[in-house]
Amino acid sequence: MVGGFLVMGGLGVAIGLCLALASKVFYVYVDPKIEAVEEALPGANCGGCGYPGCSANAAAIVAGQSSPSSCVAGGPEVAAEIAAVMGVEVEAREPEFALPGCRYGVQEADLKYLYEGIHDCRAAMLLGGGAKECPIGCLGLGTCVRACPFGALSMGPDNLPVVNTDLCTGCGTCERICPKHIITLSSASLRIIDEYQVDECTAPCQRSCPTGINIPRFIYQIDHGNYEGALLTIKEKCPLPLICGYICPAPCELACRRNLIDEPVAINPLKRFVADYEMSAGKHVDPYKAEDNDRKIAVIGGGAEGLTTSYYLARLGYQPTLFEAKPELGGILRYVISEDRLPREVLDHEIQGILNMGVTAKTQTVMGEDFTPGSLLSDDYDAVVLTSGGIDSRKILRPEAKGFGPPFQGLFLLLDLYNALDRGEKIDLGEEVVIVHNLSEGLGLARTCREMGAKRVTIVSKLDAGDLPPELVDTATLHAEGIQVLPSTTVSFLEGTGNHLERIGLETIDPRGDEFGETSILNVDALIFPGARLPELVFVREERNPEAPSQIRRWRTLETFRTFPKGTQNGVFSSPEPGRLSDSSAVVKSILSGRRLCRAVHTHFTEERVAPIDNLVWEADAILDVSEVHHVKSLERQQPSILDVEGDSESAWIFPKPWPGLNEPAARTEAQRCLNCGLICYRKNENETSLKA
Repeated sequence: MVGGFLVMGGLGVAIGLCLALASKVFYVYVDPKIEAVEEALPGANCGGCGYPGCSANAAAIVAGQSSPSSCVAGGPEVAAEIAAVMGVEVEAREPEFALPGCRYGVQEADLKYLYEGIHDCRAAMLLGGGAKECPIGCLGLGTCVRACPFGALSMGPDNLPVVNTDLCTGCGTCERICPKHIITLSSASLRIIDEYQVDECTAPCQRSCPTGINIPRFIYQIDHGNYEGALLTIKEKCPLPLICGYICPAPCELACRRNLIDEPVAINPLKRFVADYEMSAGKHVDPYKAEDNDRKIAVIGGGAEGLTTSYYLARLGYQPTLFEAKPELGGILRYVISEDRLPREVLDHEIQGILNMGVTAKTQTVMGEDFTPGSLLSDDYDAVVLTSGGIDSRKILRPEAKGFGPPFQGLFLLLDLYNALDRGEKIDLGEEVVIVHNLSEGLGLARTCREMGAKRVTIVSKLDAGDLPPELVDTATLHAEGIQVLPSTTVSFLEGTGNHLERIGLETIDPRGDEFGETSILNVDALIFPGARLPELVFVREERNPEAPSQIRRWRTLETFRTFPKGTQNGVFSSPEPGRLSDSSAVVKSILSGRRLCRAVHTHFTEERVAPIDNLVWEADAILDVSEVHHVKSLERQQPSILDVEGDSESAWIFPKPWPGLNEPAARTEAQRCLNCGLICYRKNENETSLKA
């Protein structure tokens, strides 16, 4: 018996040693944070977070690859518990919902062939991109519906996905699984900063609109009597709908497909119709506004561009303050455009709507006299946006001013510099001067700067060395004069402290394309820019010290419009519209510029960079379209008129003079003329299809 005990004891010891060794060999360390996060997760394993189960999501959260709020099934309570484990805070954010981006199902859209294969969109995609003629159209087989973990999607009678926003959690499963990428996550904030891209279903009128309004959608809403909804759709891209209703040249109507049949839809009068409806009701229809954050933004210039920038910054949760030199806001809208073309009560109504959104205005404050961007940053503003306009607007708006104060010491417009010299003013350019110029006149300016005391002058040109004037290629002679030329180079940013410019960033341009090469930093005392207007610059602080809010701030400019393809070779001096040199462009284009400035500020603070946008509709060389339409009845375009208030009643209102707008019956009738165009689809008589609201 003793022997048996020894044998059993020996076996036990041996097995124990083996298990101990195995535990060492096969031991897997589990981070206690991962365990704590996984315990906080609901264990639904729904995949809505984008990871295969809660365990994988917990590991991703701890690794910083997923957000503490990524669990769409758990809700804010779970997010707060996970944030406590991670030692971070969870801020409230705007909810996102799935948004289908196609207008016509397979039965209405033109077909390439009949598809009778596997009923899965990904499988159909493998066969020539699917059965539809449109390369980006929905395939209609419901793969997104079957993939939705929360039952928020269904297929409508037109074979397009329908979203139940009460059930949609914004998990993005449908977006990830759609092979055509026609269903995406969207929100009011995203639609503000979004730009139309070539792989989206857009109508010709949308692509031609200077402000980017979703025209088919707001016309559909008018057709169905949803005037406030139409106004909210317009205000996603244009905060001045009534002003545009009076002065917009309506390029959208030139692009309308009804031109191929009869006359274009009265798009601009319809826009004015709903804006008149708002004004006549004595109220402002306020769209979505994000919760306030702690970011204070100064916007210099109270014209259309500054008003737009401030409006959308306020909608995104910032606290914008408008600084305007004149007694009232409006800029060219108020002081140049005549009142018989733009009634002042219309302008005042629109401006009040912007102020109501949370914009503060400080009038009769002049940049260079009462403040500078540097002083504003020292006053605890997080960013300063410059929308001060060009020399033409300055002469009209401030004819009494002899000169023009630059935003900070060291930045000069060439025209302002020459005007100051003509007046005999003494200007200290410092020792290091940089001139942005592409022509031989830049050499004369460089020599003038040398005569004024500059020790070295650098001419920066985006042109390749082979394209420069001969005078700028003789490097030996120029070097002897203290002048150097940098071809294929652009200024990418400005840096300074307080009210002084100190350094600029330079990037070389690849002569084979728009790609940028090496980056260098140059110390400068003065930078001279040969334009008729100061560029729309955005200044941000390089650091934020809450313990010393009034100290002199170091600042740096953002790349704003350079993130758009046409602006790449112009660096920090890129224009919001290609080729723009002054304010001669239509005022409505300034609305797009203001929204793009807002995008730059918002992406800087939320994503820590201003990312380029690829495949922009406005920059594309060619977009799929149709040159003729079939099976469309000719319908007479409705003309503006004023309703007799005593005649009809409940739906009548008085329109401001002198330009009468459409009355309600005419607007509803005109809205029905819209063909609800997609990329190549449109509404035909024999198969009526309408856009979903």
